[in-house]
Amino acid sequence: MPSSAAVSQSKTEDIEIRLLLDAIYLKYHYDFRGYAMASVKRRLNQAREHFNCRSFSVLQDQVLHEPALLPDLLQYLTVQVSEMFRDPLYFRTIREKVVPHLRTYPSLKVWIAGCSTGEELYSFAILFREEGLFDRTLFYATDINGDALKKAESGVYDLDRIKLFTENHRLSGGKTSLSDYYVAAYGAASFDKGLRKNTVFSDHSLATDAVFAETQLISCRNVLIYFNKDLQDRAIGLFSQSLARKGFLGLGAKESLRFSEHAERFTEFARDERIYQKRDGS
Repeated sequence: MPSSAAVSQSKTEDIEIRLLLDAIYLKYHYDFRGYAMASVKRRLNQAREHFNCRSFSVLQDQVLHEPALLPDLLQYLTVQVSEMFRDPLYFRTIREKVVPHLRTYPSLKVWIAGCSTGEELYSFAILFREEGLFDRTLFYATDINGDALKKAESGVYDLDRIKLFTENHRLSGGKTSLSDYYVAAYGAASFDKGLRKNTVFSDHSLATDAVFAETQLISCRNVLIYFNKDLQDRAIGLFSQSLARKGFLGLGAKESLRFSEHAERFTEFARDERIYQKRDGS
């Protein structure tokens, strides 16, 4: 059982973290106040060690008075873990069960929310090209991390990751070779610029920003798990507003609409892959 001193220290740290998140929001307009405390605390502890700060209050002082530190801090507060065709069965289900519905639209808009460094965007672009939907699709790739968005827009990834990407693509039902879409040189794979010609890369926060387009498909995976319940409900509300009638929402394997206040607006389309379809009239 933790000592009273340890409990007191933990409470003090929680207060410091809330003040730090308030400060980041008030000064820089990045809103992490609705993120799950346990996750934020773990990542801020890593940031505190990186910046050599003895407390979160010292970290707050540095960030407020040294704006150049903010991009580095954002690397800790935003989770940049992704891979192409991650969870291949999810993409296979999109290909085999969702795409036939999408074919009925003359034009499509797809929102990759929390796109990180772009692996999921390129996965969808390749899948849509293979399925003959690419030319009629506009992709929105959004994230709050500007450096991640720049990485996504560049489409360049370490060559040692390509073996995993290739295997994921194969397992997802890929109809071509992944090597058709990139050029390898100097230890990196540079993906075809044509894959992003229909993409709008944009800074967008699920915590503070509004809906910007009507979409037929939204993929937001491994993002909501870092939000508290209120912020999860806000994000799902945005997705519901954005989706066209009978549109599709894909979430991560550890995420669900089951306890959302917006759950009644959706039906389970593919339960195991966490793909939902917006109800008529919702």
